[in-house]
Amino acid sequence: MEHIYGTHDRVLVLFSYVIAVAASYTVLSLAGAVGRSKGKKRWLWLMCGAVIMGMGIWSTHFVGMLAISLPFPVAYNLNTVLLSVGVSVVASFIALVVISRCKQGILQFLGAGVFSAIGISAIHYIGMSAMQINVIYTPGYVVLSILIAFVASYAALGLFSYIIDHGEEDNHWRKLGSGLIMGTAIVGMHYTGMLAVHFEPRHHTARITGVVLDQKWLAYVIAGGTLFTLWLSVVGMFISRRFSNKDTEILVTEKWYRSLYENNQDGIISIDLDMRIIGFNPAASRITGISSSAFKDQNMMFILSIVAVEEQDRMQKLFSRSFAGEELSYETAIIHQDGHRVEISVVNAPVMVDGQVVGTYVIARDVTEEKRAKEKNHYLAFHDELTGLPNRRMFNELLSQTIEAHSETMEPFAVMVMDLDRFKIINDSLGHMYGDLFLQEMSSRIRHSVVNENVTLARIGGDEFAMLCRFSRKNMNVTAIAEQMVAAIEQPYRLKEQDFYVTVSIGIAFFPCHGQDEVQLLKNADTAMYEVKNNGKNDYQFFSDDLDEQLLQRIEMEGDLRKALERGEFILYYQPQIRADNNQIIGVEALIRWQHPDKGLLPPGLFISHAEETGQIVELGNWVLREACRQMRLWQDAGGPLIPVAVNLSSQQFHQYNLHGEIMGILEESGLAPQYLELEITESMMMNASASAGILNNLTRNGIRISLDDFGTGYSSFSYLKLYPIHKVKIDRSFIKDIVASSDDRAIVSTIITMARHLNMQVIAEGIETKEQLDIVVESGCIKVQGYYYSRPLPPEELEANFLLATQSL
Repeated sequence: MEHIYGTHDRVLVLFSYVIAVAASYTVLSLAGAVGRSKGKKRWLWLMCGAVIMGMGIWSTHFVGMLAISLPFPVAYNLNTVLLSVGVSVVASFIALVVISRCKQGILQFLGAGVFSAIGISAIHYIGMSAMQINVIYTPGYVVLSILIAFVASYAALGLFSYIIDHGEEDNHWRKLGSGLIMGTAIVGMHYTGMLAVHFEPRHHTARITGVVLDQKWLAYVIAGGTLFTLWLSVVGMFISRRFSNKDTEILVTEKWYRSLYENNQDGIISIDLDMRIIGFNPAASRITGISSSAFKDQNMMFILSIVAVEEQDRMQKLFSRSFAGEELSYETAIIHQDGHRVEISVVNAPVMVDGQVVGTYVIARDVTEEKRAKEKNHYLAFHDELTGLPNRRMFNELLSQTIEAHSETMEPFAVMVMDLDRFKIINDSLGHMYGDLFLQEMSSRIRHSVVNENVTLARIGGDEFAMLCRFSRKNMNVTAIAEQMVAAIEQPYRLKEQDFYVTVSIGIAFFPCHGQDEVQLLKNADTAMYEVKNNGKNDYQFFSDDLDEQLLQRIEMEGDLRKALERGEFILYYQPQIRADNNQIIGVEALIRWQHPDKGLLPPGLFISHAEETGQIVELGNWVLREACRQMRLWQDAGGPLIPVAVNLSSQQFHQYNLHGEIMGILEESGLAPQYLELEITESMMMNASASAGILNNLTRNGIRISLDDFGTGYSSFSYLKLYPIHKVKIDRSFIKDIVASSDDRAIVSTIITMARHLNMQVIAEGIETKEQLDIVVESGCIKVQGYYYSRPLPPEELEANFLLATQSL
């Protein structure tokens, strides 16, 4: 039988290749849309991709068939042609769905590639079967064409999946190159399949039942229409993607702003021009205590109703300015739904659209705690935390303001500076906690006794207070105020089951005669206060020019005092203690003197208080101990009597760290036995029973003797004599001074002697200056005495010559 081989129109062959490339490029462009889409949109893009891919493959094949030139007309079965179109679209859809839903992997690609190859092959051979002519196939070329279809499908689906996963739809060169490869594979499959075909013409008398087509022009129409359709698809995808990107950008931006709006810690309320609340975030509900449902569709007056009453008018005016386009920042207060007041910081931000105000944002931040913290910090900056009184900074500001107010008329006012006497003793002995309680009580007493609208009390130091009296000298009685404070302070205060007493020293200066600025006024009032301390305390003093001179002298003395110890200007004098019944020396008391280079020999009363104020008393006291022990050991080694040396301890020295270790080190250094050292302490040092008992027990355990000096002059209880290891009681010279004329003093002395005897304590009387005083004391049972009747304090060499190494007794 005669076989006929057709020839191909090269132009149509080229068109078929162009269609294949264009279809591949279009499908690859669709891959990006598939990757970005979800839900229904994803299925819609898959269907579009399947139609484009299926129509592209079908058009390539059909144009390829129409490109064959035969010597006779060929009819086509229309139903079979349409069937090939449907198979092409369905096969493409299934392949795309499989590859888009599966993870990348060889098995997935192989399965999808096999299925797609079957579909492409079915398109080709179903399409060939539509020709109303006998077709003979060469099996080898058929198999080869199917393999090419598989390779083409595998490559196409792999590229489609890669673009979906990596978002490479914007890489046009990659898509174009991939389209060329896929188009070559598809065309290669078709024309390989055509190589397998040769035709057997039907008998020329057979009736043609199909549709006879003008193959050449129909091929051009199909090719042109397909390319135009693919171009429209690409343009449509580009436009769709631009709109999709714009929508996505708008959606993302909206989500960002919505997240910022919803999660903002500041309350945000949106109000339109109709004064209607159109938006609010959770923070607004939290700050106000109003639920979201209560906020919704409310009028702006609803917000004003929760504003503090005194702020409502101001807020209404501020809202009006905001709706006029003005951005505002201010602070106000609202009433929370549970009733408490909330301080808020507000920003009114107008919303502008096309240059017109369409509403406003009310942005509110809860600053209640922040404001409280600021107020607290401000309060602490100008008030004393312990007593609640104004502090030095605030007092200085008030004083400066008062000076400015009085500067034109020069109308006088007073400044007082006061210091609590003996407070340091309480603070050191009982501890800072009880000291703080004491200060609180004292400040309360002063405040309730004299403070009014014209008088301001401030704490300007540890136990130092200042008072500003803002009225003229003619209209006030400063003396009465000072006396009221003295009376209020000297009342006993009970601590730890004991009554404690302090007094107050007050210095007073007047504007303008004593100073016209705050520094000078405070300095002069301070000077007057120290004059009170130097004169016995518990009193008040007005500043004078003489006091200013004394202040300069005191400052000069304090400067000299700091250098005196280094220069070796201190010396010890010793006053003998005598047994009256046989005139034998039984001890000596070490008394410090200052050999000043300009002022000569100074007694302790002129410099000990300065040493205490400047903090040198501990160093000075330790020097006295060391020198007294050294000297007593020298006298003993020289054959003198084995008697003790008495040394006074200051309060600061008594409470110094490691007092016991310091004293034992001095004894070891000097070689003096502990029983020959007698420490004289005062009642004020023993207010803290537990601390004092521990110190004294450690000392007496090593053989050191303890003497209670100035007994009966303090405010403490006789219980100290029972609590502490005291060996000797010393009767103060204040009782001896008038003992000849005063029966009361005689009774007190007799009582002290009797009490000491019953407590198995030694007793010694100091300040004996006359024979009459000596006789009364001896008759009362005290034979140990000390005073000018026997001897004034002597330098070491005179004491040694007159008492210690004398050949006969007095």
